[in-house]
Amino acid sequence: MKVKSSIRRRCKKCLIVTRRGLRRVICSTRRHNQKQG
Repeated sequence: MKVKSSIRRRCKKCLIVTRRGLRRVICSTRRHNQKQG
């Protein structure tokens, strides 16, 4: 999981979700997973 200052979708399957004040990109492709915050 990458921690970045700005996150964006890298493919059509990526979802941007907010959980407990953290923004995350969740995807079935593991290298697309990202976290902000």
